[in-house]
Amino acid sequence: MNKTVVLCTFAAILAANADSARAVSLNANGMGQVLVYPYYTVNAGQQTLLTVVNTSGVGKAVKVRFLEAHNGRTVLLFNLFLSRHDIWSAALFKLSDAGLSGDGAAILSNDNSCTAPQLQQGPLSNGSHYQQFLNFAYSGSNSDTGPADDSRTNEGHFEVIAIADIVAGSALDQDITQVNSIPPRCARAEIDLETGTGTVVPTSGLFGSASIVNVAQGTFYAYNAEALERFTAVPLASPIQDDGPTLASANDPGGSTVTARQIIDGATVTSVFPAARAIDAVSALFAADALYNEYVISHDGSVGTDWVVTFPTKRFYVDAAQTDAAVPPFTHRFGASESGNGPGLSCTEIALHVFDREHNDFSPVCTLDPCLQVAPAFCYETNVARFTPTSVLGSQLGPLLNVSAFEKGLLQIDLTRSDGTRDMRASSNGNVFHGLPAIGFAVTKFVNGSVPLSNGLSALANYTAAYRHRATTSCSNAAAACSQP
Repeated sequence: MNKTVVLCTFAAILAANADSARAVSLNANGMGQVLVYPYYTVNAGQQTLLTVVNTSGVGKAVKVRFLEAHNGRTVLLFNLFLSRHDIWSAALFKLSDAGLSGDGAAILSNDNSCTAPQLQQGPLSNGSHYQQFLNFAYSGSNSDTGPADDSRTNEGHFEVIAIADIVAGSALDQDITQVNSIPPRCARAEIDLETGTGTVVPTSGLFGSASIVNVAQGTFYAYNAEALERFTAVPLASPIQDDGPTLASANDPGGSTVTARQIIDGATVTSVFPAARAIDAVSALFAADALYNEYVISHDGSVGTDWVVTFPTKRFYVDAAQTDAAVPPFTHRFGASESGNGPGLSCTEIALHVFDREHNDFSPVCTLDPCLQVAPAFCYETNVARFTPTSVLGSQLGPLLNVSAFEKGLLQIDLTRSDGTRDMRASSNGNVFHGLPAIGFAVTKFVNGSVPLSNGLSALANYTAAYRHRATTSCSNAAAACSQP
């Protein structure tokens, strides 16, 4: 073979491998270009505290999006500018809890990092400015058959997507860098971002966490955000009034495909999707055929458990604004009047397998007593399944799970069906993921109330914990095992 041909062929292989290495994946260490936070709430006297952390030595511009629980409609969207090694913190609260009119949620931050638009409502009695969550995306002409009032903003999840890295020493970098803890030119930063001045492709280095706090009850549930790396090979800056970027903005170099890479049973699985189905690549990373976690309850109500189960990409498959019909693996479009569904719902039946701590099993088929043969279902984008009639998190957005046979044990929730109706659309190389794209965590609360101390006083002795769900992933390929293409 001609030496030139050999060299060209070798170069082509290297180029192909380089492109293949640019695959979106979940980062096991929790750092990446995109952060997905499974839950927020301001119900029942609670607040949600959150942080976004930039570990890198360059500034970053990111898009922050809050999505309500029912159908994943946007309730607040803004750009956030993080200088190098910066941390942004904020708190979500209920307007009425702060003595303000309205029944919805709001966000406040005393952080000096720039946002665009700025959070300028207020100030509150403590001098903090805030921004209330908005109902425009699901009310009026945007109605989706779900509730249209402000209280719909009180629960949901949120995401942070890197737009661009900021060139050190550029005008934009100087705009957002804090001098004596005060950023000098926040208003100009957005203009520079939209024109692309001083921006390059975003790199990794973001991580984040959130905590659900009830001061009066002494409860605190903390969790880490899920992180996606190699999400984009291009800057994603857009005007603030645009809805993008979204989780459907994932891309490979060249823009014609989106590649997802994950480890399943110790093997590397690479799935290639056309660019028009970029959301399928992200969904594949969250694919779960079953969720597993522990629970503890008591029949006197002193101990309770909730499971947060969020389908972070569901809206792209069921929202009428995104699709004309439900797209697999989901079976009902949101609000469709169909058997097992209805207005304000997009339901997916689930199967439960319950085990006590001594491997005894109990597999309930319903949530009601006496049993009416009604299978439990997840009907929202963000769901909170409760194990006792009263939700630990003060939520009504999820089923009551029948685990009454055992007060503590292991719960397995199956998200697949044998008839294949819970299968995701096949990748271009034939990989089919079974189940639903799901994330979340379990929270447990132990209530002891006021406990007497030796000095005659008493102390509030409530204890809480949060545990990330474990999941199994199932993939098949008609031609061969799911693996590297």
